[in-house]
Amino acid sequence: MAAAITPDISYLLDHTSHVLRTRMTAALAEVGLTPRMHCVLAHALGEERTQIQLAEIGGMDKTTMVVTVDALEKAGLAERRPSTTDRRARIIAVTPAGAEMAGRSREIADSVHAAVLDALPEEERSVLVSALTRLTQGHLGTPVEVQGVRRARQ
Repeated sequence: MAAAITPDISYLLDHTSHVLRTRMTAALAEVGLTPRMHCVLAHALGEERTQIQLAEIGGMDKTTMVVTVDALEKAGLAERRPSTTDRRARIIAVTPAGAEMAGRSREIADSVHAAVLDALPEEERSVLVSALTRLTQGHLGTPVEVQGVRRARQ
């Protein structure tokens, strides 16, 4: 059997994504957050968004979103409030403590991302970001609906 000529892009992307998720999870855990909690705080801050909208942004199912918001409420970082534009909808409002935490978690996320880019020679950093951006906005922008394939965890 001949060796594959094409690099295994699936492995490369999956492995790096997995390791990045574990590093982000560990770094955010130091301030008591999960990546999902960080995502909700960051995207609920400064803009009125419903739980459903935030779940879509973060790639979370309804159950995961409810558990995440419950944890944020218990920690005093966010609360559910009626929407000012749709009385049937509930928005996730970030508390003052949540806004402070969102700032800290953004610094942590930025630091984790910077460490990834710092691992590459300077001339390759913008090339990587540009290529990944182009793929996520183009050819790999929309998943194909396939039975039995789970959505990637965020």
